[in-house]
Amino acid sequence: MTTVRGARARARVEITAAIKAEARTQLAAEGAAKLSLRAVARELGMVSSALYRYFPSRDDLLTALIVDAYDAVGAAAEGAAGETAGQRPLVRWTAVCRAVRAWAVAHPHEYALIYGSPVPGYTAPQDTNAPAARVGLVLVGIAREAHEDEGVALPPLPDTVRPEAVRIAADMAPDLPPALVVALVAAWSQLFGLVSFEVFGQFHRLVEDRDAFFTTAARRLGQDVGLLPRG
Repeated sequence: MTTVRGARARARVEITAAIKAEARTQLAAEGAAKLSLRAVARELGMVSSALYRYFPSRDDLLTALIVDAYDAVGAAAEGAAGETAGQRPLVRWTAVCRAVRAWAVAHPHEYALIYGSPVPGYTAPQDTNAPAARVGLVLVGIAREAHEDEGVALPPLPDTVRPEAVRIAADMAPDLPPALVVALVAAWSQLFGLVSFEVFGQFHRLVEDRDAFFTTAARRLGQDVGLLPRG
């Protein structure tokens, strides 16, 4: 009986993977708004009713793809942080940013799913929150280590934004100075702005050596956060 259950579990994993792979193919060809469970089932030679046993609705399939994409870019960021452990914070920060960019350039349609235009009629559930935070948590972790070790050059915090900075810090990283947390949120959003400009073609006929440009810009973001360039 255990053997049968194991075979069924493996078959379910394989079919689920095949469904998501075909859905990603459709994303690349048609975009998320046109993702269709019936079309996925047809391409896989399945009847729609069989596919619904794996994903009851289009939104369930979209959520699975979104979680996978967030987890993939998060894993890339975490991998870069791990590979540069022990190096200077600014070096690690830049490596993480470069890993995020590399993943996005290699997976533009999956990147568009999570950082592009919202899908009409779809509202992301809370299941996506933790995966979506993985890159940000890596960057916060690097800044936290720098703050606790060699210190950071805290950016100025205007009085006009101080109440909001205190609120954000209390929610996001109460152990860090509000000025540092606000700078981190700004840098996090600017990182994905840089990546989006490249992935969505906004640098066309403007930036030619995009690797060098991005590396310089990512390093600057780290310095804006207060990471020191050298000892």
